[in-house]
Amino acid sequence: MSTSAESTAQVRGKLLALRAEFRRRIDTIHDHARNPLEPDSSEQAAQLGNIAVVSALENEATAELAAIDAALLRLDAGTYGRCTSCGEPISAGRLAARPASAECMDCMKD
Repeated sequence: MSTSAESTAQVRGKLLALRAEFRRRIDTIHDHARNPLEPDSSEQAAQLGNIAVVSALENEATAELAAIDAALLRLDAGTYGRCTSCGEPISAGRLAARPASAECMDCMKD
């Protein structure tokens, strides 16, 4: 990280807050998944459609958790803020928008 970038503690705090948020989302999804299906078949069809959407949201949240964990490892290793593909610095704007970013915009597009 450059000297103009946030401190390691600030970045770690942001990443941990994001991690907690995604963990809460996954826990909420799991809590709702425990509810049994309605006995009415038309209600079941709607619920099954909802399950597919919720499953996609869970997959997305799980992927974000993995990205955050990887960012925390890069932070500990001193490589946070550098593109994992080309090694160039990731822009401050990109890191502000998505603190778990592993790649610069150029490599992300490839």
